[in-house]
Amino acid sequence: MTDTAGSVTAAALRDRLAAGDPVTLLDVRNRDDVDRWRIEGPSVDRHHVPYMKFVAAGATGGAADLVPANAREPIVVVCPRGEASAEVAAGLAAAGVDAENLAGGMDAWARLLGRSPVPAEGGDATVYQYHRPASGCLGYAVVAGGEMAVIDPLRAFVDRYRADAADLGATITYAVDTHVHADHVSGVRALSAATDATPVLSASAVGRGVVGTFDMVRDGDVLDVGGASVAAVALPGHTTGMTGFRIGGTLLTGDSLFLDAVARPDLQEDADPAVQARELYATLTERLGAFGDDVLVAPGHTDAGVGDDTPAVARLGDLRGRLPLFGTDESTFVDRVTRAGAEPANAARIAAVNRGVETVDDETAFELELGPNNCAAGGV
Repeated sequence: MTDTAGSVTAAALRDRLAAGDPVTLLDVRNRDDVDRWRIEGPSVDRHHVPYMKFVAAGATGGAADLVPANAREPIVVVCPRGEASAEVAAGLAAAGVDAENLAGGMDAWARLLGRSPVPAEGGDATVYQYHRPASGCLGYAVVAGGEMAVIDPLRAFVDRYRADAADLGATITYAVDTHVHADHVSGVRALSAATDATPVLSASAVGRGVVGTFDMVRDGDVLDVGGASVAAVALPGHTTGMTGFRIGGTLLTGDSLFLDAVARPDLQEDADPAVQARELYATLTERLGAFGDDVLVAPGHTDAGVGDDTPAVARLGDLRGRLPLFGTDESTFVDRVTRAGAEPANAARIAAVNRGVETVDDETAFELELGPNNCAAGGV
């Protein structure tokens, strides 16, 4: 027991989750906000009690009575920006409950971006994986010969990429999107404007009516990053323009193949999901069939907790062995992935922003993408 509430940073909470440590969260936001997005993880024990109930209970000294009986201490209290939760945590601590406040709240959680090195798999570059725990979004930096390419950058973290490049002694020469994203606002345009990096997108993605000037890549094209080869690999299905990149023995699969699922085929505004699903099936069974089991898959999303030393990667052979899709016929596969469930929040508007047909300010962009990415198909 304690009579003083402590606090935990978003980074420290992420590390607990990445280590699989049990974490009890007491969310005091409104139910709609909790349902829209929350901190996820297999070791998380979540409880919800609205802040106003604690305000009312505080007047009678009954705050501790609101804590569910099965909530294991210590308890991390969560709110939008860490202010209401600090008040609740202090009240609980005064009542003898071991409680901590998530400093900065969900806003701090959403602004957290980790970076971890991907194991060397040949080639002449060092690859780093970026992980945003608030959404499970993964991006990458490829560094070689004093140059850096950022693949699938997030607009909210443009300054972070610039700082990392300086720390690594590199100049950002390419800002690359694997496809037109529907779950987060792309940082390609902003990063290119801030660094003079060349913006890159596949020719098929540009063909969707993307506004702006991009260097277009096609299957087999190679970007030279400080003497290292970053080869484009067409992996359509999630979108018509979905393109992965191979660096030595590592394959950045974007939104095609994840570690526990495959991408959904229904987020492109002008495409038939069933047709896209058949393309995705061909990608996973034929196009990826050209790659050996030892290839290291580095995906565009993960649901797993990822710390700064634990990138989300797996061997292609391991995925072939454990994901049902590799033993599923095409018609069954199409039926399953076209029943994908809820879309990412604001998917159509985010895609419009990423295509350049709608413009939003930084704060609006940040608010649009809050929530789970929901880019994986269920049932496969």
